[in-house]
Amino acid sequence: MAELWLMRHAKSDWHEPRPDFDRPLNARGERDARAMGEWLARQSAPPETILASPARRARQTASLVAAAWGFPVERIDYRDALYLADRDTLARLVGDRLRDGRQGLLLVGHNPGLDELVAWLAGTSPDRTRSGKLMTTAAVAGFTVPEGRLLTRRGGELRFLARPKALREAGWPDLS
Repeated sequence: MAELWLMRHAKSDWHEPRPDFDRPLNARGERDARAMGEWLARQSAPPETILASPARRARQTASLVAAAWGFPVERIDYRDALYLADRDTLARLVGDRLRDGRQGLLLVGHNPGLDELVAWLAGTSPDRTRSGKLMTTAAVAGFTVPEGRLLTRRGGELRFLARPKALREAGWPDLS
């Protein structure tokens, strides 16, 4: 089995008018991304591969998580196809990497594609927030998936869906 982590970029800054692709993280987003990386580092060893959208907020999220997890930031693989990708594109890109024999992969991307991929891949129906989202900003869904195969509907075992707000409420010290 391979480990797969799906992460939505952290909270971005909307204060200055700029193109969507160029929006940076805000202060909360930086804090949450770093803290989620530290939380992930306590859960498991770092992945072999990190794939991320090249959008500025996703790049910053991936870099902060990688640094906290001990993954070399210069090895993050930014793919244009991940920017606002739909479920099928995400599943194909992740599946291609897992079929190459990767044992652990983190993908940092965007909604609604990530919400759709998590719901599609999970064998059980994950809890949604009051607003109906699965993947809030900086949320991470952890799966185990069969090695060497394409991703399939209900083909993964959802081990956790961690959201910064829930971890803060549970007393996670670095998310205050």
